[in-house]
Amino acid sequence: MRMRRASKAILATFLQLATSAAEPAGCAGKLYLTIDTGSMKPAKDIQAILRKHRVLATFFVANESTWRGDTALDPAWAAYWKSLAEDGHAFGTHTWRHWYFSSDGPDKVLYVSRGKTREWLNKEQFCRELDQVGQVFQKMTGTKVRPIWRAPGGHLTPRTRQFAKACGYEHIGWSPAGFLGDELPSGTHPNRVLLGRALANIKDGDVLMMHLGIRSRTDPFWPMLDPLLAGLKKKGFCFATINEGARQ
Repeated sequence: MRMRRASKAILATFLQLATSAAEPAGCAGKLYLTIDTGSMKPAKDIQAILRKHRVLATFFVANESTWRGDTALDPAWAAYWKSLAEDGHAFGTHTWRHWYFSSDGPDKVLYVSRGKTREWLNKEQFCRELDQVGQVFQKMTGTKVRPIWRAPGGHLTPRTRQFAKACGYEHIGWSPAGFLGDELPSGTHPNRVLLGRALANIKDGDVLMMHLGIRSRTDPFWPMLDPLLAGLKKKGFCFATINEGARQ
């Protein structure tokens, strides 16, 4: 189960980094929709919903395995990623292998796979884990990944923060109300409840988080993105991507 809440420190970093294009007149507040890679099964459907509502998102990309047996950064997905870039979406790194940062050691950080394979990474190895996404993505699409990243599951350690900063990346978490719950069990967290909670609680400046498909959820949440965006826009919210504008 992924972490459900971003720390205040993570959100403070985000607020320094968040910028957007010209904001429409009468905008009641600004939101930041972020989407992590996942099974990729509803990837095109999610893109269609974003186009319908003219909402731009920030995608955090990892080379995860997909529902069809390849990986998210396989060349077979190039057309999809290119089309997202052409639509104006932004991209950050979600690590190459999508393992989990577990603990710190002397000058290293422990990286653990879902299958419990363990690997200690020094700073250079850690940077490669983040950089490889951008290198492959740019070669595939011609678009640069921004110097932002999200740790799988949101799991951070003091050393991962230190290493990432040295590599030139800022971590982006999510707001408590922005955790849309698409990875939670359907039986205990039905779509109508998740949707209602999000519409009731999301507020100006929140970072929203969902995925390009979750295998474990029997009643997928992603179709709720359509009424969610409609409801939030009806409340006057505008959407922006996350970039490095504060660095300039």
